[in-house]
Amino acid sequence: MAQAIGDPRVKLPGTVRPGEVFEIKTLIAHPMELGRRQNAQGRPIPRRIIRKFVCTADGREVFSADLDTGVAANPYFAFFCRLESSAALLFTWFDDSGDRYTLARRVEVEG
Repeated sequence: MAQAIGDPRVKLPGTVRPGEVFEIKTLIAHPMELGRRQNAQGRPIPRRIIRKFVCTADGREVFSADLDTGVAANPYFAFFCRLESSAALLFTWFDDSGDRYTLARRVEVEG
């Protein structure tokens, strides 16, 4: 079964030690249509790209990226984070059409 547009995936550890640097990997299914192609009827396919990605930890921004037409379909990000206490992470992707895709995960800090 194909992934639906806006179906986000995130991979991160469930628990970390205080101050430990850990990797977060994200992937979202999105065509990143540039607005330069035509459909089968010869009509232009409107531009529709993810224009911004933001990750917050308990409301504090820990990573963000502004995107443009040079990004391939199904944008993938890998970045590092460090937490001193347990936090709710919120991942948000914004696209040109006004759609917003979100995914929430929690990381527990133990030790």
